[in-house]
Amino acid sequence: MPKTLLAMALAKVIIAAAWADGNLANDEVNSLKNILAEIGQTGGSGEDSMTVNEWAELEIYLHSPVAAEERARLVGALAATLQGPGDRALALAALDQMLRADRVITVEERAVAKEIRTALERVDLGLLAQIGRLLRGSLRRRATGPNREQYLGEFLSNRIYYAVRQRLGKAPEDDLGIPADEAHILALAGGLLARVARVDCTVTDSEFARMAELLESGWGISRERATLVTEVALAESAADLDYFQLTKEFAASASEDQRARLLDALFAVAAADGEISNEESAEISRITASINLAHSHFVAAKRRAR
Repeated sequence: MPKTLLAMALAKVIIAAAWADGNLANDEVNSLKNILAEIGQTGGSGEDSMTVNEWAELEIYLHSPVAAEERARLVGALAATLQGPGDRALALAALDQMLRADRVITVEERAVAKEIRTALERVDLGLLAQIGRLLRGSLRRRATGPNREQYLGEFLSNRIYYAVRQRLGKAPEDDLGIPADEAHILALAGGLLARVARVDCTVTDSEFARMAELLESGWGISRERATLVTEVALAESAADLDYFQLTKEFAASASEDQRARLLDALFAVAAADGEISNEESAEISRITASINLAHSHFVAAKRRAR
């Protein structure tokens, strides 16, 4: 089996193990990168290097905690890739290395590590058993259980929509009460509002409240759900949210009228704490260009805001 398949399955399991205590430390993330480098899976251009999509498959697990049921599926997938004692030893050593990464092994991490170790040690690595696993591979890939990778496209193109889905446990449109295409645009708009609110690196209560009001009135959703989307948008904007992807998707998804109305909303958030700063105005100007609107739209929206 190609080395990349073992590396991917192993990386997902050690990420799941690192989430055991509900927290993923920077040291643990760095340890993951070191482990991948040690087994030849780097981000470079070598034969065994991971592709952009493969890195995205790992990033989606780094994004939020991995629960027990999903972790069990990942351990099963790793077990199916083991081709001999060397693979198993590599997996167990990587697990130990990850657990020691932040120099503190919690009770939860210790329990999950024992669970994973037991599962891998029980795998029969005899030739006939390996052949049997290969024959059952298609069934294993179709096994039921939580699998966030089915939402990988959403994760890459609309991170806020994906995160709202994770919070709700379902597609946002099922609980927000608006069509799927509108729910996607709502999430993107929330991200852009959050970007303006975070220009000065501080989000005031008035800015938060104004964002929720604008999402509620603009899309006709409840205040409770508007507040949830606001929380998610601000949390994602504080992380590694791809601004280029955000504006690109909004420009492609929203009508010209929706994009023009967004400018009014952006200025409303900027003015929520009493004034529109030069930094906020400059950020809205950049967003205007990025969502394919003419500067005249920016000028008109700024005039209305004043």
